[in-house]
Amino acid sequence: MSRVGLGTMLWGHTVSAEEARDHLELFVARGGTLVDTAHRYGEGVAEELLGSMIGDVVPRDDIVVCTKAGLSQRGEQRVVDASRGRLMSQLDLSLRRLGTDHVDLWLVHAYDDQTPMEETASALAWAYQSGRARYVGASNFTGWQVTRLYSLLERSGVPLICDEVEYSLVNRTAEHEVVPAAEALGFGVLAWSPLGRGVLSGKYRHGVPAGSRATSARFPGFVQRFLDEQSRTVAGAVVTAAEGLGLRPAEVALAWVRDRPGVASALVGARTTAQLKEALDAEDVRLPAQIVTALEDVSSTRA
Repeated sequence: MSRVGLGTMLWGHTVSAEEARDHLELFVARGGTLVDTAHRYGEGVAEELLGSMIGDVVPRDDIVVCTKAGLSQRGEQRVVDASRGRLMSQLDLSLRRLGTDHVDLWLVHAYDDQTPMEETASALAWAYQSGRARYVGASNFTGWQVTRLYSLLERSGVPLICDEVEYSLVNRTAEHEVVPAAEALGFGVLAWSPLGRGVLSGKYRHGVPAGSRATSARFPGFVQRFLDEQSRTVAGAVVTAAEGLGLRPAEVALAWVRDRPGVASALVGARTTAQLKEALDAEDVRLPAQIVTALEDVSSTRA
């Protein structure tokens, strides 16, 4: 599985079908293997686009397909439902969209406090034992939640292999519980939004550029929480480090997350092919120890 994964949350609306194809072609050409999608992304369009390109752009066995279930959209409302019936039906729908009989990794997209964790675990065990999913895990679970799920699956002989959570220099809360749990139990962390929802690219340091996600009507508030003064300070430190190393800010920010303890892969959901290329250029970047220390110090309040 590649240390940088391709996220598809923007496919089907911000990213057109033609652009999605360009992204996948570039990603595969650069050695990428992990492609992350979800039942909810683009109301199913993201999975359909990926399915249309499997076997055409890339052979099925050459990529690691990860999808998620348990989240859906009802008008403007985000619906969390990790019940056994909902998870099972969403996985079967995902398989049809993707045009495959199995996914390599299937995750519960969010914790559902209205459904007993035992019921959620039973759906994951069903997917694993039936061969519909080669591996299973969680997404956006806190430390205690993923540890509880790990324990329930262990009783069924089913390994939980990852928790996909937000993790960046402007959001280090994963270090409180999730990363320690991952290191103790042996599962991996998949880091989503490793560029701080775009803030760590440096483009928001002097205002909000037109066409950015911060101005998007589809993602209201997605970037807003990281447009505070402390985030600008962290972004400024990333820019300074990048200038000193002859790199782009995105390369520095992504390399920092990718090499953190417990992180198996950092997921990049690019809006443009140029942005994806910048992220993939980070593959060969190894940050000097003094730069890592300086970035940890300046971002410590985000932990």
